[in-house]
Amino acid sequence: MSTRTTVDIDPTGLREAFGHFPTGVVAVCAEIGGERVGMAVSSFVPVSLEPPLVAFCVQNTSTTWPSLQRSSEIGVSVLGERHERAVRSLAGDAAGRFTELRTETHQGGALFIDGASVWLTTVVTDITAAGDHLIVVLRVRAMRVQPTVEPIVFHRSGLRRLAPERS
Repeated sequence: MSTRTTVDIDPTGLREAFGHFPTGVVAVCAEIGGERVGMAVSSFVPVSLEPPLVAFCVQNTSTTWPSLQRSSEIGVSVLGERHERAVRSLAGDAAGRFTELRTETHQGGALFIDGASVWLTTVVTDITAAGDHLIVVLRVRAMRVQPTVEPIVFHRSGLRRLAPERS
């Protein structure tokens, strides 16, 4: 087993270290003025049951977030194992993010990805600066759960599926 010890914490090494922590992937999306806007996020976390709050982090340099935060409601779709192409699309060029995705938009603008395990209709309640990112806290107004959808996991800069349980 090889180990690497680093005294100096450089961004590249830190990014690699953080990548060892597996996370789920969500789509954070809205329809604004007839245009679908969204992004893939792997820094999503449940925050509180009462009141119902979730959060995610977004880079200060994001060009998508300034548009998204203008929406009265934001849709959070917890993506599943069949969404690998969707994750790559939502993380890619803004112009083509929704080209091959089936979506559903709700009245307040919250936009959802078809086939996700969970849809959360949310509103922004707080935004906090945190280094080179913003922490965005969302209040959950409504939800839909599809319990049979298996998750997709982001780990060490790659997308993975969970191994099936062994009996």
